[in-house]
Amino acid sequence: MTERGLWCPAGGFHIDPAVPVPVAVVTHAHADHARPGSALYYCAEEGRTLLARRMPPDARIVGVDYAAPFHLGGARVSFHPAGHLRGSAQVRVEVGGSVWVASGDYKRQPDPTCTPFEVVHCDVFITESTFALPIYAWDPTERVVAALAAWWRDNAARGQASIVCTYALGKAQRLLAELARLAPGSLPAGEDAGPPRVLLHGLMEPLTRVYRDAGVAMIDTAPVLDDDRPRARRARGSFAGALIVAPPSAVGTPWVRRFGAGVRTAFASGWMLVRGVRRRRGFDAGFVISDHADWPDLLRTVRETGATRVLTTHGSGATLARFLREQGVDASPLQGPPAPAGEDDA
Repeated sequence: MTERGLWCPAGGFHIDPAVPVPVAVVTHAHADHARPGSALYYCAEEGRTLLARRMPPDARIVGVDYAAPFHLGGARVSFHPAGHLRGSAQVRVEVGGSVWVASGDYKRQPDPTCTPFEVVHCDVFITESTFALPIYAWDPTERVVAALAAWWRDNAARGQASIVCTYALGKAQRLLAELARLAPGSLPAGEDAGPPRVLLHGLMEPLTRVYRDAGVAMIDTAPVLDDDRPRARRARGSFAGALIVAPPSAVGTPWVRRFGAGVRTAFASGWMLVRGVRRRRGFDAGFVISDHADWPDLLRTVRETGATRVLTTHGSGATLARFLREQGVDASPLQGPPAPAGEDDA
């Protein structure tokens, strides 16, 4: 690890560099992993369109299919699915017969919007550890989404709009895909007994379009700003019964006022497992849906890779490394450059 990020000296590249570099190998398109300014980017082909949306128009991006090896300097490199969001990848690097894998962010739970996680055997495993505490264990996603739908139905029955906050890239599209899988009648009817009314914040609409263009099935949505109903019906309070999907940063801003004083708010995130976090952030409800591995899946993944050495990054990396050492694994936390403020994808 260098001040620029993970560095492979044999290959002459950085993985998810913190600053512009000559060659960046990128695990996925979240802003804390994909930063503009590098001369050349490599990513998984599945995520190339999303990465391009996050970069300047003249960015040089090379997409490579999962499991297809390519060479950078003296390193044999390949991408393997991470299951974090569409196009997310682990990076396998083989040099002189030794295999290292950098996980990037990953999860083991099913996600209809992306290729599922793949176990990659290696000698050294660099694992993320965002939720590396035993308290973090996720319920099945379908159970959580059913609870969210019930919350939405209850609000609609009282004539209230519902805002569910989630991260603009990955989590939002996963939630829309999970809602589309619910049985007919599970969701409140829209206006004039029409289909459920789901509106998207402007930040999410173009990213969601990328998923739809790729063939990912999601519940029908419309942008909030494209509401073409007569002006009188667009007045405050006319969003009764609608579900609005928005980034957390939208709550507490004037943007929310259009949905009426009775609007209910919720946050879909792994952090919602801790009730105190939900109270501090001021949401009416919290739904525990994460795009990261929970504690049991972190331990399972370390075991299944067969790695004899484990390095941990992000979150509670010191805790995970200490636990693994107690189990006889050679493990230690990596100290990297500080993450920038902004997008949080948990």
